[in-house]
Amino acid sequence: EMVMPGDNTEMIVELIHPIAVEKGTKFSIREGGKTVGAGSVIDIIEELI
Repeated sequence: EMVMPGDNTEMIVELIHPIAVEKGTKFSIREGGKTVGAGSVIDIIEELI
């Protein structure tokens, strides 16, 4: 699936390293030194290992 510029989407992301985040935290997704996406955390799903 691909998201084009101007599109909106929701996604579930599993982080490689644990970090502290809260609802409303803004983030950016970077690839090859360029920002390819940005958004904010709308929900936290806690999964215990």
